Amino acid sequence: MINKANLITPNGYRLLQEEEDYLWRIERPEITQKVTWAAGLGDRSDNADYQMNKSRLRRIHSRVRFIRKRLESVKVISPSKEQIGKVFFGAWVTLEEESGVLSKVQIVGSDEIYKHAAPCSIDSPLARAMLGKVVDDEVLVNTPSGTKYYYLTEIEYDFD
Repeated sequence: MINKANLITPNGYRLLQEEEDYLWRIERPEITQKVTWAAGLGDRSDNADYQMNKSRLRRIHSRVRFIRKRLESVKVISPSKEQIGKVFFGAWVTLEEESGVLSKVQIVGSDEIYKHAAPCSIDSPLARAMLGKVVDDEVLVNTPSGTKYYYLTEIEYDFD
């Protein structure tokens, strides 16, 4: 079993907080009101509004519980000036494939990959291969279709 990192960038942490706040303070009250309204219509077993909104309310509560547990357990990693020039967690990395195609990714935690424009999970083989590298280093990644080669062309960090 691979050990998964429990890390998050400051921006990723803020996004999780915002999602939890939106679900709890805005969406949950709206859905609760709809459930109350639909329950007042009578027979709940044939009431599609009631069933649908009750189901949505359960999903909201489940997601809020998950987010709250994650916010307590993740470790927020802010970049430091000492990291400049090397790839560490939170780095924006520009890679060049052998074909010359450029791609830019940010090494982020597993909680951030679904809402990120250019994610590269810290747990991925690519991120693991990039850690500690500097500009002009070659990055080798073993994939099911063979070894992929990249050249590291740029490293940046978001400093707040």
